[in-house]
Amino acid sequence: MTTDQETIIINQIIGGDTQAFAVLVDRYKDLVFTLAIRMLKNREEAEEVSQDTFIKVFKALPKFKGDSKLSTWVYKVAYNTCLDRIKKNKKHYNDVAIDSFTEHQIKTVDNALDALEEKEQQQTIQDCLQQLASKDSFLLSLFYFEELSLEEISHIVNMETNTVKVNIHRARKRLAIILKQQLEPETIQRYERERS
Repeated sequence: MTTDQETIIINQIIGGDTQAFAVLVDRYKDLVFTLAIRMLKNREEAEEVSQDTFIKVFKALPKFKGDSKLSTWVYKVAYNTCLDRIKKNKKHYNDVAIDSFTEHQIKTVDNALDALEEKEQQQTIQDCLQQLASKDSFLLSLFYFEELSLEEISHIVNMETNTVKVNIHRARKRLAIILKQQLEPETIQRYERERS
C-alpha cells in the first residue's frame, strides 16, 4: 500500500467509513494474528489480542502522525498489546542457554535445513519458533518472514537498531539450538562429517 493509499484509507476511517476500516483489518489481520500467536503461544489469547489490536488501532488512528509506514505502526500496536497480555498473565517461558553453541554448529544446522523440502522446512521452523521466548519469536518473524528492516523493527519494539540486531542474532542462535534438537540426528551427523 502506497503512502497516498494509506492516507486516503486513514482519512476515510476517521471520517466514519467502516468499509475502509474493514479493508485495513483485512490487509493486516493475518500478520497481527501470526505475531500474536508467536508471542502468546495460545490460539485463543492470540485471537483476543488481535481483536484488541484492531480496536486500539481504530481508536488511535486520528493520532497516527505518519512518521512510519501504517504497517509498522499496526505491528507496534500489536506488539504492545501482546506485551500487555503477557504482563497481565505473568507467563514465563523457558529460555535456551546459548553459551556453548558455536558458529560452526549454526552453519551445520543451516546446511541440514537446506536439505529439507521447502514445505517441511517451513513447518519445522514454525514449530521451533513456537518453542522460543515471545520476544525472540516476534523479532525473528518480523525480520525473516515479514522482511522488515532493522530500523522498522526498532521503531516497533522501542529499541536502538543495534540492540535489535544483537537480539535477532541471539534469537537466531536459540532457534538453531531448538532446530538441532528437532532434526534427525543422522542428518546432522552427515553434515558434520562433510564439514570435517
